[in-house]
Amino acid sequence: MKKIAFVLTLAAALSACGGGGGGSATTPSSTPTDPGSPPASYVEPAIPRAYSVAQQCVTPRASSILDPYTGQPYGDVQGSLTAEKLWIRAFVNETYLWYSDVVPLDPALFTLGASAPYVDPHDNSRTQLDLTTNFDVVDSYFNSQRSLLLTASGKPKDQFHFTYGTSEWLAQSNSGSSVGFGFQVELLASHRPRNAVVAYTEPGSPASANGLQRGAKFLSINGVDVVNGDAAMLNEGLFTPNAGQQYTFEVLDPGSSTPRTFTMTAGSVTSTPVQNVRTLPAPYSNVGYLQFNDHIATAEAQLIAGIKTLKAANGGAGISDLVLDLRYNGGGLLDIASELAYMVAGAGATTGKAFEKSTFNDKNPFRLSAADTTIPFHAVAQGFSTTQGEALPQLGLRRVFVITGKGTCSASESVINGLAGAGVEVILIGDTTCGKPYGFFPEDNCSVTYFTIQFKGVNNLGFGDYADGFIPGGSGAPANHLKGCVVDDDFSKPLGDTAEARLAAALQYRDSGTCPPAKAATGVARSLAVGTPNQPLLGRSPLRENRFLLPKRRY
Repeated sequence: MKKIAFVLTLAAALSACGGGGGGSATTPSSTPTDPGSPPASYVEPAIPRAYSVAQQCVTPRASSILDPYTGQPYGDVQGSLTAEKLWIRAFVNETYLWYSDVVPLDPALFTLGASAPYVDPHDNSRTQLDLTTNFDVVDSYFNSQRSLLLTASGKPKDQFHFTYGTSEWLAQSNSGSSVGFGFQVELLASHRPRNAVVAYTEPGSPASANGLQRGAKFLSINGVDVVNGDAAMLNEGLFTPNAGQQYTFEVLDPGSSTPRTFTMTAGSVTSTPVQNVRTLPAPYSNVGYLQFNDHIATAEAQLIAGIKTLKAANGGAGISDLVLDLRYNGGGLLDIASELAYMVAGAGATTGKAFEKSTFNDKNPFRLSAADTTIPFHAVAQGFSTTQGEALPQLGLRRVFVITGKGTCSASESVINGLAGAGVEVILIGDTTCGKPYGFFPEDNCSVTYFTIQFKGVNNLGFGDYADGFIPGGSGAPANHLKGCVVDDDFSKPLGDTAEARLAAALQYRDSGTCPPAKAATGVARSLAVGTPNQPLLGRSPLRENRFLLPKRRY
């Protein structure tokens, strides 16, 4: 399968075989234009119900390909791009939280060989895209079906509208498997002069085998200079490598003044979402540390095992404090977020309380009752990767230190908000979170899975207004300004090292209630350079910036 490249920044999709037509890179034209308002002559016809035009595909899937949520074939029939676009319009009109904000464009503008309008969800910048594949057509049309309004702070109201190839979405969400090398990239500057470093590596991955460590700086990929070179190869090598292809990396390891070069072959890498579970060395032996990177299905069993380890620490006495490191956790399954929050707080704080309540549009698109829209604090495993119904271990803590960053998003923010709503004191150490109190049900049509904002989540106290993120260093008023410290990320030390700047700050705050002096952490400082704006590095997949309710929860 050939991946679809992101368009502009983080907004478009990584995909394969989608829209009935496979895929290739979608590239903006060199001269951006403003698509403006739809022509006054366009009068939208009546919109059908989505179910009536579903799975009418340019390239139907074989009946042997089963929907994992139903165990049945997808039911694809021969259709057309027109039918696929009609389904997109109907799906958004029925389920999108802000459906009344959508200004419909003539779907005829989006056809093979055309140059169609595209609006970047991250900044509402406008350009034209050449539509060369069937996937380009449906992806660009789907992009047009969203709110272009701004929040009070000036951010686009909807920054989280994207698509994924269904097979790739299932692989990554259920098993954590994706094509790559096993390193997580942190972009300290995405524009020229660029700065990209290793945030962490996956155990047993090619990156780990080649000795890549946190803080290693990427200098070139296949001879292309990372700082100022053409972005296409860099984006491919860092974020969307082709399976089986070799890539040559030049890196500068932390503490070294001499670059080194090595070659890795891209392949399937399975992530380990829970890492570095342990109690800290004396004098902090009663403090637990847990690094949590992804709310994917496999995380359930790993989180349970990790909490059991901390509960059994110190001869069974357990821990008195927990540092939960979510700095690189972009979200995922809300049910797993609920499980984690329950295991941290325990039954005493959570019984009878809602972890998150979801508000949908006024059409009640998923036929949900009041009970259906409430996620409790799960006291038993939901069966993603362990036995369904298994009682979850409890730490019973009344406060938790959470290490955050700009990549802490969505379901991770739900952990923070849910705990705060249950009366647990949440102390933030690091940076403001991404600000995404919204989520969706992934929806497949014709081999593409569509993600459009369908609900807003609030905690047991009714709070969910954190579109500008949770901000450390406040007093709790307003509710998204939580106690804690603003501390830059420190790439000079391994994650979980008590000398690493953010963990050290958490321990200092625990001991004294004070923060370290406001200064950049040792290690690699974040560049504020803007440089040339038309060739950014992409950053991580949008799949790692979201919260999901799986289809099985829909009815």
